[in-house]
Amino acid sequence: MSAKVAFLGLGVMGFPMAGHLKARGYDVTVYNRTAAKAQEWVAKHGGRAAATPGEAAAGADFVAMCVGNDKDLAEVAAQALAGMKKGAVLIDHTTASADAARRIFADAKGRAIDFIDAPVSGGQAGAENGKLTVMCGGEAGAFERAKPVMDSYGKAVTLMGAAGAGQLTKMVNQICIAGLVQALAEGIAFAEKAGLDAGLVVDVISKGAAQSWQMENRGKTMAGRKFDFGFAVDWMRKDLGICLDEAKRNGASLPVTALVDQFYGDVQKAGGARWDTSSLITRL
Repeated sequence: MSAKVAFLGLGVMGFPMAGHLKARGYDVTVYNRTAAKAQEWVAKHGGRAAATPGEAAAGADFVAMCVGNDKDLAEVAAQALAGMKKGAVLIDHTTASADAARRIFADAKGRAIDFIDAPVSGGQAGAENGKLTVMCGGEAGAFERAKPVMDSYGKAVTLMGAAGAGQLTKMVNQICIAGLVQALAEGIAFAEKAGLDAGLVVDVISKGAAQSWQMENRGKTMAGRKFDFGFAVDWMRKDLGICLDEAKRNGASLPVTALVDQFYGDVQKAGGARWDTSSLITRL
């Protein structure tokens, strides 16, 4: 695999994702807004660091991004596209709005560059273990070309539809997670009030119909009031805001999601902005 790949954004997700690309044999150049992080990545994995997104993207066959929000995405994508060659593929792993994805898709098309919106699920552990779920939107030909790149860190990489479909699918993912985490928080809080061993309860009911990824991975840590496991409340609120905005446009009703979004606001006000999403139980 001698394809040239640029990776823009080396946060808790991007850093290990880019590492998997290097381990697979790709020629990797990285960029990060904080240059020291890019140098740290190079010291660990090899490859090169670039000073700007455009410099990193120059000459690359594939450019992957994993940044913060719509505003960050627009800025980094514009710089990347300006430096990319015709026929290259831009892959965006940021969780952003479907509108942002469609705008970048149109901009890329005008430059004879392909674009795939490809938000991921699986958290920091999924990124580190190369076991992410990748939900993609874009054209089939571009997806087939980009899929081997994304397979480097994805256990399930699926084309969901046209541009924006990946982001819409990620919204469904976050909607489902929000309700699950709140229900798990209520169940554990109830078990504690009832005088039960909450850890043992989670162990038992996880063998039955109540089982979920959240229960398996966050149930016991939630009961132990440990909230330093990856995806932060600040980021969840950003994602749920995207979901609620999209629901206003498409007419979907999201009463539970809207309520849980408010609950996460309570956690932020209590000082838990950087706690992981299982910290919902602190309200109870």
